[in-house]
Amino acid sequence: MYAVILSGGKQYRVQEGDVLKLETLPAEVGSTVNFDKVLMVGEGESIKVGRPYLEGGSVSATVVSHGRHEKVRIIKFRRRKHHEKWQGHRQNYTEVKITQIQA
Repeated sequence: MYAVILSGGKQYRVQEGDVLKLETLPAEVGSTVNFDKVLMVGEGESIKVGRPYLEGGSVSATVVSHGRHEKVRIIKFRRRKHHEKWQGHRQNYTEVKITQIQA
């Protein structure tokens, strides 16, 4: 069984046991998080689609850790102008493990 959930403005296709890196969630490590914005649930040939969200659908997950992604390097360069600007960014994330899908 799989589900499509909405978290942090992005859609994720998840199954039980999957480990995901989502946008930062305000939850402690080891706590349980419920995702109520379930867009679709499918198993084999049968699919349930919500309009926009599936009624009674939820996905439970356990928070594994918090961290930061690798650095993304940004360069702004203008040729023949002696202008070069470097910048870096590291986005925070919350790593979760999917434990249960309810349709």
